[in-house]
Amino acid sequence: MSSLILATEAPGGEAEIFASLQGEGPSAGVPVAFLRLSRCNLACVWCDTAYTWHFEGDERPHRSGEHYVRRENQRKLDPEETARRITALGQNRLVITGGEPLLQAPALADMLDLLPDIAVEIETNGTTAAPPRLDIRIDQYNVSPKLAHSGNPADLALLPERLDFYASDPRAFFKFVIAEPADLDEVLALQARHRFPAERVFLMAEGTDSATLRTRQEWLAPLCLEHGFRMSDRLHIHLYGDTRGT
Repeated sequence: MSSLILATEAPGGEAEIFASLQGEGPSAGVPVAFLRLSRCNLACVWCDTAYTWHFEGDERPHRSGEHYVRRENQRKLDPEETARRITALGQNRLVITGGEPLLQAPALADMLDLLPDIAVEIETNGTTAAPPRLDIRIDQYNVSPKLAHSGNPADLALLPERLDFYASDPRAFFKFVIAEPADLDEVLALQARHRFPAERVFLMAEGTDSATLRTRQEWLAPLCLEHGFRMSDRLHIHLYGDTRGT
C-alpha cells in the first residue's frame, strides 16, 4: 500500500488536513474536511498553491519567482493515518485538492476504502481520469480546465478526450478562472466544442485578495447573467486571506 504525498500547512509543518468551509464552486459554504496533496502535472503562472509543485530545480514559470524546498513542503502519510486524521475532524464531506490529486489515485482509493461513509469531492484540472476503483467513490468532480492565461500550452492542459469524458458525467462541474473579460471567448469555444451544460459551468475571478476579486466580479457578474453561467466566489480568501490550511 503506497503512501500519499501531502502538502504541508506551513514550511516544515504538519500535513495539510483540516476542516473549513468549501470556498468555491457548487458546494461553497458547506463545512468539509480538506485533504491537500502535493505534485501537479501543470504549472499555472498564477497558482495560489505553488508550494505543492514549484520546487527547487523546477523551471516552469510562476509569477512569484519563488521556489520551495521540497522536503519542507511535502509530508508522506500512509492511507490509514490519513483516514484517521480525516475522521477526527468530524465532517461528513471530504474535498481532495492539490496540486493535482488524481496523480495519486491508487493511494487515494486505498484511503477511501477506510472512509466508507464520507461524501467525496475531487478538485482536478481535468487532464486525467480516476480509475474505476477510485471513481466509484467520487460524488462530485470540480473540474478546472486551464485557459491560455494560465501559461499552460493547450496540448497539455485541454485534452479533448478528457473534457468530453467529464462533460458527459453529471457529477462534474466546470470552474473557469477568469482574469479579464476576453477570457470568456475561450470558455465559450470550449463549451461549444465539448457541450458543457451551462448550469454546470462556473466563472471565477482570478485573485488572491478580496479587493481584486470584488473588482473583477463587477464585470464578471453581467457575463454570467448574459450566458447563463454560475459565478463562483472565493469565500476562503474573504474569510482567511491567501493562507495555507484554510
